[in-house]
Amino acid sequence: MKITNVSMKNSILLILTLSCLVSIGSAQVKLAQSGGQFLSVDSDAKAGGMAGALTTIEMNSASVFYNPAGMSRLSGTVDVTASQNQWFADIAYNSFSVAIKPADGEWGVFAASFVSVDYGEIQGTQRWDNDQGYIDTEILTPSAYAAGFGYAKALSDKFSVGGHLKYIGLNYGKSIYPDEAGFADTVKAHISYANAFDFGTIYRTGWKSLAFGMSVRNFSNEVTFESEGFQLPLTFALGISMDLMDLKREQMGDQHLMLSVDALHYRSHAEQVRIGLEYKPIAMLSLRAGYRSANDENDISFGLGIQQFGLVFDYAYEPFGRLGDVQRMTVRFSF
Repeated sequence: MKITNVSMKNSILLILTLSCLVSIGSAQVKLAQSGGQFLSVDSDAKAGGMAGALTTIEMNSASVFYNPAGMSRLSGTVDVTASQNQWFADIAYNSFSVAIKPADGEWGVFAASFVSVDYGEIQGTQRWDNDQGYIDTEILTPSAYAAGFGYAKALSDKFSVGGHLKYIGLNYGKSIYPDEAGFADTVKAHISYANAFDFGTIYRTGWKSLAFGMSVRNFSNEVTFESEGFQLPLTFALGISMDLMDLKREQMGDQHLMLSVDALHYRSHAEQVRIGLEYKPIAMLSLRAGYRSANDENDISFGLGIQQFGLVFDYAYEPFGRLGDVQRMTVRFSF
C-alpha cells in the first residue's frame, strides 16, 4: 500500500494529538507527592549546560534519557556515552547509554541505558525512651537505579519516533522499631520496583533547521512502597529548536548557534519553560548556556564541549544557591 504525503501528515497530527491528550489528562499536578525524583535529574553534561532543553536536539545515545526519537539518526554505527554528576550533599549520580544502528539504520536504532544514584551514608535512628527520644542504629546507604532498553526509527527524512522502557529500583534502607508488645525489634526494608515508559517524536519542518518535537517521560502505573502508593514524576514536554545562523548562513560560514526552547508540564512541579543555547565558533568547540523558569535555586546553567576524532568531552556547571554547586562531566564516543 502506498503512503501519500497527506496520509503521513495526518498520521503525524493524530499521533501528536493523542499523545498530548493522554499525557495532559493523566499528568495531574501533585506537588511533592511523586517518588523516584532522580528520574527528573538531567544526567548529561550537554543537557546540564542547556538547562535540559533537549526535546528536539539529536544527541545520539544520550537522547534516550530525554526524547528517544533523537537517536533515530545516529551519526555512526555505535555511540557510547558515560556521565558523572557531582551533586550536592555528596550524592553520586551516574549514567551510561549505548546505541547501535545495524544495517545502516534499515532496522532502526537500538539502545540500552543505565542510571545509578548513591545517596551516601545516613545515620539511622530508632525511637527510644530517653531524653533525646531516640538512639542511633546502623548507617544507612539508600540508592536507586533505572535500567532501560530503547528503540528509535526515522520514518521519513522529516519524522522520527522513539520509545524507552525502564525498570526502576528504589532502596531507601530499613526501619527498626519495637513490636506492638514492645519486647522485640521489627525490621522492615524499604524497597520498591517499578516499570516506566518514555515516548517521543521529532518533526523536521524542512525549512532551514527548524524542528518541533514532543516527549512523555516516566509514564507508569501507581508504584507501591510498602502499604503506600505514589506516582513517578511524569513529564510532558513540547519543544522547538533551530540553528539561528541558518538565517545568514553565507555570512556566518561554519559557525552555529542552536536555540532550543521546551515547555514542560509535570506531575509534581509547576509548569516550566527551559531555554538552551549552544554556540559553535569552530567545529571542535561548543559553548552553552541555559535558563529554567519556576525554579527557586537553579535557574541558570553554563557548559562547554570539546570534540575531536569522534571523541567528545562535555562539562556543565549549575549553581544551586544555598545548596551549593552541581558539576557534570560526560564522555562520548562514536564510530
